[in-house]
Amino acid sequence: MPIVTKELRPELWSDLERLFGESGACGGCWCMSWRQERREKWEDVKGSLAKRRLSLLVKEEKAHGILAYDDGEPVGWCAFDWRVDFPKLNRAPSLACADAERVWSAPCFFVKRSHRGKGLAGVLLRAALSAMKNYGATIVEAYPVKPYPAGKTIPHAFAWTGTRSLFEAAGFRVAGNRNGGKQRVRLEL
Repeated sequence: MPIVTKELRPELWSDLERLFGESGACGGCWCMSWRQERREKWEDVKGSLAKRRLSLLVKEEKAHGILAYDDGEPVGWCAFDWRVDFPKLNRAPSLACADAERVWSAPCFFVKRSHRGKGLAGVLLRAALSAMKNYGATIVEAYPVKPYPAGKTIPHAFAWTGTRSLFEAAGFRVAGNRNGGKQRVRLEL
């Protein structure tokens, strides 16, 4: 059966919860790492507090993302929103940009272990770009992990922001921090 994507809505919260499982996707993140406020300690936020925060954002329709389904089972996630809705991005000097208030971001992916390495992140990214365009986005950024040396594979746990090859295939170009641990890539829609 082909992969089906759906934009996150409050009634799909239980699907996102099922996909993320007890671990909250990865280490209790619940896709809230980029939404962490200034002076908060991640150790105090991750886990149940992060889950409650994301749940509230979803119920208030203030968190956006795409869920992927295989035969009705949630198997993947891509978060997207206005860049300014991810405060941690704005505090990272290496990811700074002068026009942040005009930019949308796709900063996070989660793919169920059984579906990794099968192109699902690309499916999620295309659906997210389409949704952002429907919201009127004209500029989209992402923050891929720095490519590993030739012949080495990026461990899945470190690829949660996506890879440069994923974004290059969608037409993104490096916009900043070319050699940093996280890079900034950009696409004009």
